[in-house]
Amino acid sequence: MPQPKKRKTAGGEDRWDVRTRIGRRVVTRTFVRKRDATAYASTIEADKLRGVAVDPRRARITLGEYGWRWLRMRTDLRPTTRANYENLLRRHILPALGDIELGDLDTSTVRAWHLELRGRHTSTAHDAYRLLRAILNTAVDDGRLVANPCRVKGAGTVSAVERPTATLAELQAAVDASPGRFRLAFALAAWCQLRRAEVLGLQRRDVDLLHAELRIVRTVTAHKGRSVIVGPPKTTAGARTLAVPANVTGLLADHLGRYVGPQPDAWVFATAGGGPVSPRYLSRAWSNARKKAGRPDLRLHDLRHTGLTWAAASGASTKDLMRRGGHANERAALRYQHSTRDSDRVLADALTELAARAEIVPLSRDGRAMDGSERETSRGENPG
Repeated sequence: MPQPKKRKTAGGEDRWDVRTRIGRRVVTRTFVRKRDATAYASTIEADKLRGVAVDPRRARITLGEYGWRWLRMRTDLRPTTRANYENLLRRHILPALGDIELGDLDTSTVRAWHLELRGRHTSTAHDAYRLLRAILNTAVDDGRLVANPCRVKGAGTVSAVERPTATLAELQAAVDASPGRFRLAFALAAWCQLRRAEVLGLQRRDVDLLHAELRIVRTVTAHKGRSVIVGPPKTTAGARTLAVPANVTGLLADHLGRYVGPQPDAWVFATAGGGPVSPRYLSRAWSNARKKAGRPDLRLHDLRHTGLTWAAASGASTKDLMRRGGHANERAALRYQHSTRDSDRVLADALTELAARAEIVPLSRDGRAMDGSERETSRGENPG
C-alpha cells in the first residue's frame, strides 16, 4: 500500500502526499491531515485489487463534452435514433447537467434532475435517463468513473399502457372513410400487422400477388421535420415475408393497378412526384379517417396492435407472433396474448368439443364419472 509522505509548504505548513500508479499514470493527491491521506491510500489500494481504480484526472471532463463525444463514436445508430438522442441531449440532459464534470456527478444529482424532468414530461424523462445511463456506462468502461451514478430505482422503466383495439366494423368504417390511395395502407397495418415505416417502405417488387405475400425489406421514417429517410428494418427480425389474408388481396391488386407505377422500385404509397409518402402525411390521413369512424382515440400504430391481438386470439403461438410482428424478443410478442373473458369462453367451448369428439365421460362435482341420469340432470341445471 502506498504510504503518505510528509512535506512542508512554502508557508511552513505540513502536507501529506499520496502517490499511486493507476494503469500507466502516476497520480498524486495531497491532504492536510495524515489520517485522511492514509484512508485515501487504503481505499485506492482496495480499488486496485478489485480492478475499479480510476485516475481522477480522467473524470475532469464535463458531461456535455463527453456526451457529444459519445454520440460521435456511435456510428451504429440509425438516423432517427441519432436524431432522437441529439434532441434528448440538447433539450433535456445537458441544460441541467452538461456543465458538471463526470467525477462530480452523483446519484442524488441525477435523482433530482430526473424528478424535475418527470414532473414536466413523464415518458421523455424515462428516455433521457436511459440515454444518460448508457453514456455513463461507457464512461465506466473507459476508466473515467468507478461506478455509474444512474442508480435511481425505476427511473428507466416505463409502465406500458394498454392500447385500445378496433373492432372489425370500426376498422372497415375507417378504411371506407379514407382517401382511395390510403385504404390499403390502413388495411395492411391491421391485417398484416405492419408498422407505419414498413407500410411506407413497400415497393412493387415487394408484392407477390401470385402467392399473396409481402416482403418487408426497408422502412421509410422521418424525424421532426427532417427529410424522409429510407433504410433497412430496425432489427434483423424486422426483415420478413408475410402471407396476406385473402380478404385483403383484392384491395391490394386494385391498389397496384390504380396507384402504383410499373417499375419494380415504384413505391406502393407514392407522392405526386413519385417519392415515398412521408410518415406525417399518412398519420394525418389516418387522423381524419378514425374520427369519421367514431374512434378518435385510435393511433395508427394501434392498427398493428389490433391485428396482433386478433392473431393471438386466433391461436397464434408466441413464435408465430414474433415472426408475424417482426419482434426480436418474446417479451414484445407476449403482450398480445393477454386473456379476455370472451376468448376464455371460446377456449372452454373448444375444449368441450374436443372432449365430445373423444367421447370423454364428464365428471361430477365430486370428481366421479357421471352416469347417464347425472349427465341429463347436469345439462338442465342453471349455473350458480
